[in-house]
Amino acid sequence: MTATHAGLPGGVAISHLSVYDWPAADGACGGTPHMHLACSEAYVVTGGRGAVQTLTASGFEVTPLEAGTVAWFTPGTIHRLVNEGELRITVLMQNSGLPEAGDAVLTLPPEYLTDPETYARATVIPSDATEEERARVARARRDLAMEGFRALREAEGPQALSAFHQAAAALVRPRIAEWRERWRRGAEAASAATGAQLDALERGEYPHLADAVVRSERPAAHGRFGMCGRLDVYEN
Repeated sequence: MTATHAGLPGGVAISHLSVYDWPAADGACGGTPHMHLACSEAYVVTGGRGAVQTLTASGFEVTPLEAGTVAWFTPGTIHRLVNEGELRITVLMQNSGLPEAGDAVLTLPPEYLTDPETYARATVIPSDATEEERARVARARRDLAMEGFRALREAEGPQALSAFHQAAAALVRPRIAEWRERWRRGAEAASAATGAQLDALERGEYPHLADAVVRSERPAAHGRFGMCGRLDVYEN
């Protein structure tokens, strides 16, 4: 019996994103700047127009987005989506959706990054709150993250960005075992399945072909308040 993987191809995950149209302090509308620590992420723009602002050790950049654009970035890229008109995106996420399941740290000012409890108080959206209250919290944390993002952009030298990296890594460290298990069930299992299939084919065997299946899925949730906008999310 060859190894199998039941999730989406390659252990990725997808969500549909309608980027927030809330104006921020700089006059631009859009989402919450944040960084992933262990996952790459890709945007497939399906409608509207806008941009993704990014900040790395190489500096600040702006990548225009319009229907048909595919843009992606690696861990350590601070990114902020800007909505210039009904921007809609299909997001491809590494490691079975880990970017929306914990692998993100918002660019809050340093005093909010001191420990997981302090960070959670500033970022968690109460699941039992009203729609209006969840929107208020999502917008407030976006605005707070914009303060930190602006400070990082304006800082001279690499010290501020390095300090943010250090604080972010410390915040997520207690969750690494949980992330590792998600990776093992997803990307590692998918890779192992391909290796087993290639080994079998090289021997002239093909038992996995008789086990072929077709799967489909509808969103498990609609309009969830995410970091960058309202999300339609899938379980895989």
